[in-house]
Amino acid sequence: MPELPEVEALKDFLTEHLVGHEIVRVLPVAISVLKTYDPPLAALEGREVTAVHRHGKFLDLVTDGGPHLVTHLARAGWLHWKDELPSGMPRPGKGPLALRVALETGAGFDLTEAGTQKRLAVYVVQDPQEVAGVARLGPDPLADDFDQARLAALLADERRQLKGALRDQSLIAGVGNAYSDEILHAAKMSPFKLAASLTPEETTRLYAALRDTLTEAVERSRGVAAGRLKAEKKSGLRVHGRTGEPCPVCGDTIREVSFSDSSLQYCPTCQTGGKPLADRRMSRLLK
Repeated sequence: MPELPEVEALKDFLTEHLVGHEIVRVLPVAISVLKTYDPPLAALEGREVTAVHRHGKFLDLVTDGGPHLVTHLARAGWLHWKDELPSGMPRPGKGPLALRVALETGAGFDLTEAGTQKRLAVYVVQDPQEVAGVARLGPDPLADDFDQARLAALLADERRQLKGALRDQSLIAGVGNAYSDEILHAAKMSPFKLAASLTPEETTRLYAALRDTLTEAVERSRGVAAGRLKAEKKSGLRVHGRTGEPCPVCGDTIREVSFSDSSLQYCPTCQTGGKPLADRRMSRLLK
């Protein structure tokens, strides 16, 4: 799933390639991705793109005097830029293509979604706050006003484990499964540690890991073409998706805890005092 660093990079890429250009066609291929109907997609046509913003994991294309095109790529969605879009109309129901946006230059982008769980979402709205997922977002962890005191206040009454708290978009916007693993590894904390139990010293470590991990990932992704961002993300991960590999810090074997639809990875030596974590359903450390 694209998370804050990749969506930030897509925002920068689209700012460079879209702003100042006119949208001439918006073609819905998979009608299920469109979550709004008023204004219609056609309201975007003939309008110039004036800005591109990021709200957590949402992309927001702003048009001159018109609506916003807001997109959430979900788990298996992606954006593919094309300097020259194919001619002709795309065929519904054939392949992963969900939506196509064409510019007056002949360039544009496709939104695609792999797999059978269709969660990619597109909204056409007058204000991004009309999108429920945007309206409920917590603070952006890379915002200038997101300091250590704010993180401490957010976690003070959280009775959830750190892994779940970091992934909650209404608590902190933009962090998902992969970067929560990376942040907790950098902070040397168990994903099952209760958020409200952090000491001041642990809060300092977590804040530094949160900001540093995301900032470094954004810098790695900056300037990378949209089509290479997935590979760039994977190459920069130290524990997530690396079950069975040696920890790059201590050399211990990276372990995994599986859930019904996802998994987490961690280093026992760095994060849990050398003890492997039990299955999440047991919610405790193995003795």
